[in-house]
Amino acid sequence: MNLIDIGANLTHESFDHDRHAVMQRARDAGVVQMIVTGASREHSPQALALAREYPGELFATAGVHPHHASEYTAECDAEMRVLHAHPEVVAVGECGLDYFRDFSPRPAQRRAFEMQLQIAVDLAVDGIGKPLFLHQRDAHDDFMAVMRQFDGQLGPAVVHCFTGSREELFDYLDQDWHIGITGWLCDERRGLHLRELVKNIPAHRLMIETDSPYLLPRTVKPAPSHRRNEPMYLAHIVEELARDRGEDVTVTAANSTATARAFFRLPPTPPMPPATLATAG
Repeated sequence: MNLIDIGANLTHESFDHDRHAVMQRARDAGVVQMIVTGASREHSPQALALAREYPGELFATAGVHPHHASEYTAECDAEMRVLHAHPEVVAVGECGLDYFRDFSPRPAQRRAFEMQLQIAVDLAVDGIGKPLFLHQRDAHDDFMAVMRQFDGQLGPAVVHCFTGSREELFDYLDQDWHIGITGWLCDERRGLHLRELVKNIPAHRLMIETDSPYLLPRTVKPAPSHRRNEPMYLAHIVEELARDRGEDVTVTAANSTATARAFFRLPPTPPMPPATLATAG
């Protein structure tokens, strides 16, 4: 299987001591390309740096997660726009709303979200806005209201790490947005409802991600002692997803990879051989 992980937080400090080994394990598990999530003023430039270190294999997003919305100043907006001038940065975000933790005040979250949506509009190519990598947790109504402010102006969007309700899922699908599924699917405490919901996602709207180092699939046995998720477990997620959808795993894998490559406008060329990549940087 050739897989694409559309959301990996590879700039996280837990990867600092073995990032090259993490990359190799991902390759060995069939992960041919990854999108490195830029979710803050600090980590978005780091995501770009990683993408440039692994050309053709890693790509980046650039944005500010709602947890960090308080840092989204005019200067931050200018910095994001500079990052988006680089071809390795393939989506705006991670951006959106998170009322579950409220690490930033809700008005600040909405303002940062609106400003980043405007970036996507301003970076339109042939009338199609730059892809959006979106976050929503416990803020569905306000999330939809902000998105409606930009009706007819936005390009493709993926609601990353979807964990929501049936109503939320169909609201997103009605907008022709994409859905990102993580190892949350494998959590018997919180994710059982997703086992049924994923059957309703059209293949051309479905993508897969680890959100590593978070959300280690609880069905991985034996579980690693460190409990850190990493991209190699994407193969496990796609197996669980295929079972729930009643599909052969090769079909689910091929469809999600084709969808991700089209969504992020990734090159079809394969990555450099592992031996070459191991000496990069």
